[in-house]
Amino acid sequence: MSGIGLVLLGALILVASLKPVHSLISLLPMSSLKRYWQMLMLLIVLFIIGYLGYAVFFWEHLLSNDLHDLIVPAIFFFGGCFVWMTSALFHRTTLDLRRMALLEEENITDPLLGIYNRRYLDRRLSAEINRAKRYGLPLSILMVDIDHFKNINDTYGHQAGDLVLSYVGKLILGVIRQTDLAARYGGEEVVIIAPDTTARAAGELAERMRESIASHELVLSSESKAQQTVHVQVSIGVAELDEPTSTAEQLIEHSDIALYEAKEAGRNRACTYQPKAQ
Repeated sequence: MSGIGLVLLGALILVASLKPVHSLISLLPMSSLKRYWQMLMLLIVLFIIGYLGYAVFFWEHLLSNDLHDLIVPAIFFFGGCFVWMTSALFHRTTLDLRRMALLEEENITDPLLGIYNRRYLDRRLSAEINRAKRYGLPLSILMVDIDHFKNINDTYGHQAGDLVLSYVGKLILGVIRQTDLAARYGGEEVVIIAPDTTARAAGELAERMRESIASHELVLSSESKAQQTVHVQVSIGVAELDEPTSTAEQLIEHSDIALYEAKEAGRNRACTYQPKAQ
């Protein structure tokens, strides 16, 4: 192959490298990293112009098949190959990392409520308890249960029950703080981990959550039935990590006891666990 062929082929390979770079840029959020890749794309365009300009100015010289005259064109060609391989590799790596992140997110997320699942809850609760003990920080959890959920399923159907679960999950995420973590504990029960939070502050959070859910209405509609409005209410049990309550199992148990007290007191309320006097 002549020198002109190597240079032009290198330019074509550089043009091909623009596609993975452009695709990679479209995957990135607006940030300094995205701007760096945009600058790289501009540099590739400048390289292409340089390749073509070199081919025009040294056209006759590049027509020679002398081995000595092919050194520079060969460098141009392999340079284009290097840029294409690097950009394609970065693009493929980004796609694989994104796919792995999505799989990890699916592995720890409950698809119905849009919050974390029980597996992730168990892992994070143990970690937060260890952190609270190490640094002497408060830690509370909230056990949330939808009132009369069985009646909702029996009256409106299980599909409506799934909508209620998804609806409550979104409302919970709208109330809790960024430092809190909400996870499905089982059935219609949700546990919120509230780091650096005393039982009193957690009780206030529980009350805001209860009022927010009770103040909203879920409208159900279908082709066979007229629109129906469902009023959803929750009961919440609150428990704080303390000396007698030193494990995740005990913390869950105490929040469950407080939740039972809220149910017994008439539902649609929040109760905080009170240790019995010795």
